[in-house]
Amino acid sequence: MTNVELQMHRGNAKKPFDRLVKYIRVRSEPGARFVEFDFAIGDPNLFVELIMPQGAFEHFCAKNEVVHMTDEQMQAVDAEMEKWRYGEDTLMAHNHERNN
Repeated sequence: MTNVELQMHRGNAKKPFDRLVKYIRVRSEPGARFVEFDFAIGDPNLFVELIMPQGAFEHFCAKNEVVHMTDEQMQAVDAEMEKWRYGEDTLMAHNHERNN
């Protein structure tokens, strides 16, 4: 493979990830010194919790071209968190019901 082909191949490897939707959900109060938010790539249900100063948050959002989660997405995330928090209807809950 030539250098040009290798560079083109490496460039294409990044594109699918770059095309994934990047979601945020702000959890802190408006005007807070630090912005607490959830950040997800591709699937709003799989997120990390981040904290940044307001200016850094604005730069982060612009750089990543983020989309705010819809009300429906936030409700689905909350329902999933509740389910895991209280142990109902989860894979682990069903494991406890199995006979050994």
